[in-house]
Amino acid sequence: MNWQAINELTDIAGDLPRFTTALTDLAARLGLDIAPLHADHISLRCHQNATAERWRKGFEQCGELLSENIINGRPICLFRLHEPVCVAHWRFHIVELPWPGEKRYPHEGWEHIEIVLPGAPETLNARALALLSDEGLAQPDIAVKTSSPKGENERLPNPTLAVTDKIVTIKFHPFTIEEIVESERQGR
Repeated sequence: MNWQAINELTDIAGDLPRFTTALTDLAARLGLDIAPLHADHISLRCHQNATAERWRKGFEQCGELLSENIINGRPICLFRLHEPVCVAHWRFHIVELPWPGEKRYPHEGWEHIEIVLPGAPETLNARALALLSDEGLAQPDIAVKTSSPKGENERLPNPTLAVTDKIVTIKFHPFTIEEIVESERQGR
């Protein structure tokens, strides 16, 4: 079943055009050419556990649970969808569904994509920043954050460089989400 036809997911089906426009606008402002880049998954944000549970119920009808883990103190599920979520030229088969954490997001719905830049984890930040214009990064509403989220059993380092305009976010990682999930399985 197509995810857009599922009752529990109608709000995020309706949110996709807003997200696509906001994401392509952010990429343009950053001078980021997204055409040659591989983005491997898309992520949601919500404020209530009930919303996360409803979305989970919806994704269970149109995909398979790939992983469920506690990261930074909250559950995060990854679903592999039978029909992709289409944003710009990308076709996302993997959706990240985090439960609410301490941070409150301005919008419930699609929030970020994750671009894979294969290479040494310790050079991720420099490689990601080299793709962005200095003028784009200097804008007052643009924020850059680095982190290293880690699931309980992950064996691969998973540094992240996130760039946001506080509406949507583009994240960069050195490994695909499937490589990270596989490292979790090996760590058990």
